[in-house]
Amino acid sequence: QVQLMESGGGSVQPGGSLTLSCTPSDDTYKPACIGWYRLPRDRVREGVAAFDADGRPDYADSVKGRFTISKDNAKRTMFLHMTDLQVEDSGMYYCAAGPFSPRGGYCAGQDYWGEGSLVTVSS
Repeated sequence: QVQLMESGGGSVQPGGSLTLSCTPSDDTYKPACIGWYRLPRDRVREGVAAFDADGRPDYADSVKGRFTISKDNAKRTMFLHMTDLQVEDSGMYYCAAGPFSPRGGYCAGQDYWGEGSLVTVSS
């Protein structure tokens, strides 16, 4: 069993920035996909950004140019740097990992997921 320990989130005004982090409990765990999806209010689950097994980033079209996924291998931690946040970016963000390569920043068939971080963008 792998735990995905998350931190970050918060409230910002439109145009603001936030950073989320995710650390797997097992540093030997190498999934085909690990990243974030979000669950906006009144909308369906959306992929955001993820790494494939080779460490290549994959993004949802809606966040390209604004969000950056990165990792600190020494700390075994992954980060989601979110800039130019908009109201529609609000929602719960979940770190998740699964056995299939990401598509649109989404890890399908998730094996593990974190408890989520709330992101609120409002004026």
